[in-house]
Amino acid sequence: MKIIFMGTPDFSCGTLEALIAAGHEVVLAVTQPDKPRGRGKSVQFSPVKETALVHGIEVYQPRRIRESDCVEYLRTFQADIIVVVAFSQILPKEILEMPRYGCINVHASLLPKYRGAAPIQWAVINGEKVSGVTTMRMDEGLDTGDMILREEVVLDEKETGGSLFDKLSAVGASLCVKTLQAIGDGTAVYTPQDHSLATKVGMISKQFGRIDWNQPAFQLERLVRGLNPWPSAYTMLNGKIFKIWDADIFSENEDAAPGTVTKVTKDAVYVQTGDGLLILREIQLEGKKRMPCVDFLRGYSLSAGDTLGK
Repeated sequence: MKIIFMGTPDFSCGTLEALIAAGHEVVLAVTQPDKPRGRGKSVQFSPVKETALVHGIEVYQPRRIRESDCVEYLRTFQADIIVVVAFSQILPKEILEMPRYGCINVHASLLPKYRGAAPIQWAVINGEKVSGVTTMRMDEGLDTGDMILREEVVLDEKETGGSLFDKLSAVGASLCVKTLQAIGDGTAVYTPQDHSLATKVGMISKQFGRIDWNQPAFQLERLVRGLNPWPSAYTMLNGKIFKIWDADIFSENEDAAPGTVTKVTKDAVYVQTGDGLLILREIQLEGKKRMPCVDFLRGYSLSAGDTLGK
């Protein structure tokens, strides 16, 4: 098929690579405009742009895809289908109806659950046992189109947002190729979503990672895993940002206020929460490298009775 591909982050690149490997003709890659990133604020290409350029694919970076000149430019490519994977812009009706086979989206959840942004992180934060990928025919709603194929992925006990991201990216790439094969040979089945079962999730900001020690330990442990590697769960220690990268749960409580360090061993820090203790295993103090607690405690004095979060 002749494809226009739309996507921006790393998650999208596996699908783009898979479509190329399957022999499809990707005539255009549409991605978000270049943005300054990092401490030096140097302008960096999106991962999709970098991948497209490696394969000699033309790149288009409109600020607003729904502008009439953008729509008309896409029309000149006469694509059979548009494949969208984490593009971060809403497509207007004119684009949705443009290709012969419409627009197909690869969404990192088992729709209708987790419509919207950050479905991967929310699956971990909410303690889901199973996640997955759904391909769907896009309509004018937000992730409301008819489903085509779905594939489940079982979460590990210590699944992080990053590890689930990698798993679903690979599954999504394979599922998209299968979806296009089914569409091309006329065997695709389009199943309407049960909108009554839909859950919507929003964007996650850096501030979302700030730990509220009044919450129970099991919920904070999920937050730590779900926000690893971005934006990370954090608290404050003596006025500095104190990131927590790995933690365990201890169900018993101590007679201490939430956020209080109750015990320090050679390789762990125990902190009272709203219910249960959170055992810190891997941390990062502002200005320092990420490290296991055993290494951190060799050079930093932390004692029972100290308070996190202030």
